[in-house]
Amino acid sequence: MYRIRIVDASDDDVADTLADLHRLTFFDAAAMPQFDLGAWWLAYRGNDAVAFAGVVPSTHVRNSGYFSRVGVLRRHWGHGLQVRLMRAIEARGRRIGWDSVVSDTTDNPVSANNFIQAGYRLYEPETPWAWSHTLYWRKWLR
Repeated sequence: MYRIRIVDASDDDVADTLADLHRLTFFDAAAMPQFDLGAWWLAYRGNDAVAFAGVVPSTHVRNSGYFSRVGVLRRHWGHGLQVRLMRAIEARGRRIGWDSVVSDTTDNPVSANNFIQAGYRLYEPETPWAWSHTLYWRKWLR
């Protein structure tokens, strides 16, 4: 059984766990996030952290969150952890009054399919912020 918990990323042990999971899931393919920004969740199996996700206020879309990062250790794929983490982020967004959550994927069909499964829709932002072949996702919370 897996548990999803919001965590205090200002705690050094939590920040180390987030950084370890980031390295194990992204290797060198993505810059290390600033864990002191936004809100972060960990997914646990027993006492072991096996996945993480974070959200920050969007700098591109008014009154929205930006789903900034999610990583699931490969041996825990297939258990719906990314979608469960997304739902936790959406619940927080609703509580604080955001209109939507946005994100992007580039060359990652597994993650793109999880966005579809979680009810996100492709959209074209007024000002794209990533690569020309990036897919942009949005889910309305209201």
